[in-house]
Amino acid sequence: MTMIATKNGKNAQKIEKSKFGNEKELQEFIHENPEVIPMYEIDEDIKVIILMREFQTRGGGRIDALGVDEYGNIYIIETKLYKNPDKKLVLSQVLDYGASIWSYYNDFSEFLSILDEGTHKKFKMGVKDKLTEFFQLEQEEQLEELLENIKQNLNKGIFKFVVLMDELEDRLKDLILFINKNSQFDIYAVEIEYYKFESNELMIPKIFGNEVKKDIDVASSRPSDRKKWDYDSYFSELQKNVSGEIYQFSKTLYEKLSK
Repeated sequence: MTMIATKNGKNAQKIEKSKFGNEKELQEFIHENPEVIPMYEIDEDIKVIILMREFQTRGGGRIDALGVDEYGNIYIIETKLYKNPDKKLVLSQVLDYGASIWSYYNDFSEFLSILDEGTHKKFKMGVKDKLTEFFQLEQEEQLEELLENIKQNLNKGIFKFVVLMDELEDRLKDLILFINKNSQFDIYAVEIEYYKFESNELMIPKIFGNEVKKDIDVASSRPSDRKKWDYDSYFSELQKNVSGEIYQFSKTLYEKLSK
């Protein structure tokens, strides 16, 4: 898409789509501007706060950003640029992160303690104070209810995975549709169009994956040359593109969470 910028209706200039320089730049932007994640297209009342960047998991990996909303949903956010050769592994990666933080289910206090470190570093206050401030909680009971919801979602392994990219492949969209239809958790992909003009920046986020549980028939109406995925074809394709360890882990986790 090409944008045209004018000032007072004069001096029109063409603005071509720009690129993020690297994934750290995209991560920082999301941390500072979580509203770029268009969860309002799912529920206009949803507000998401990014509590921490580079959340260290027990599995050794770092989650790009971890956030929550006022209902206690946990968001695992991974950023990938289209030029990154690892982009085809992103779904296995976010599932791996989900399993890693799920391992905290028997020690919620440790999970909160790590988030506390993140909010102190970013906001100069503890996680409970930041949640109270951001969601404008007026009573202690509201905070306790929010924390309990977060704990329950962690215990059950119910997460909302968000993959942010500057460009999405059709294959990634199809895999997301398949997983969302057959599991208890949700994966959303957000494609961000980025334009820069002088000192101004324009972001156009487009969310994908929310169609599945709203209207399966519409989500499934795609051109006949697009491959349709089922359990066997998905894992057959996955096996070709990832290591045996990641493949077996993804298959085991999927089967466990889809029961």
